Amino acid sequence: MSFRASVLTLFPELFPGPLGASLAGRALAAGLWQLEPVDIRAFATDRHRSVDDTPYGGGAGMVMRADVVDRAVATVADGRPLILLSPRGRRLDQARVAALARGAGVVLLAGRYEGIDQRVIEARGFEELSIGDYVLAGGELPSMVLLDAVVRLLPGVMGASASAAEESFSDGLLEYPHYTRPPVWEGRAVPAVLLSGDHAAIAAWRRAEAERITRERRPDLLAAKVASRAGAP
Repeated sequence: MSFRASVLTLFPELFPGPLGASLAGRALAAGLWQLEPVDIRAFATDRHRSVDDTPYGGGAGMVMRADVVDRAVATVADGRPLILLSPRGRRLDQARVAALARGAGVVLLAGRYEGIDQRVIEARGFEELSIGDYVLAGGELPSMVLLDAVVRLLPGVMGASASAAEESFSDGLLEYPHYTRPPVWEGRAVPAVLLSGDHAAIAAWRRAEAERITRERRPDLLAAKVASRAGAP
């Protein structure tokens, strides 16, 4: 059975969007995964199809109603992880992406307005994930980011199985630099070791470059990697 992604949203017309192109799009067309946008507004019960209301306690903006959201959730909840894309969530990382790719699928909740009534988040056990420390207009783009990251790890999606193993974050490091033809461009030459044919030396260079770049740009990743090694039995 292929990986199944359900996205609860007020804007189902945004999907598949970028997920309909490139690797994800080809995999979708080939049936390697399924995408099901679910219109939350379809589960409103009043004549205005209201999905939100003013927040208790006052404040700016509107809050998505627990009862409406829950009716939408009930139509797709089948044991797959329930995830709310939220800037207050735990930062999405490659380890979580890989874990999701090993499962049967996911149910994503794309919020809008000021947020979603906390009661439905707690009652249904939503995991909250964030794609970064910034705020967007809604959860649709973060949902696409998560799915793009997950889908490319599904069996049969990527052409070379070794590619994913060498990418940024796969080993707790950022990825090493890449080069291709021409060998000299605007006076800049490809590192000689990459032209040497010495596979051991090339592997050592790539490892050293990955560590250098990680040390310069994301020292937190390198510190976490060192700490995990120190704590290993």
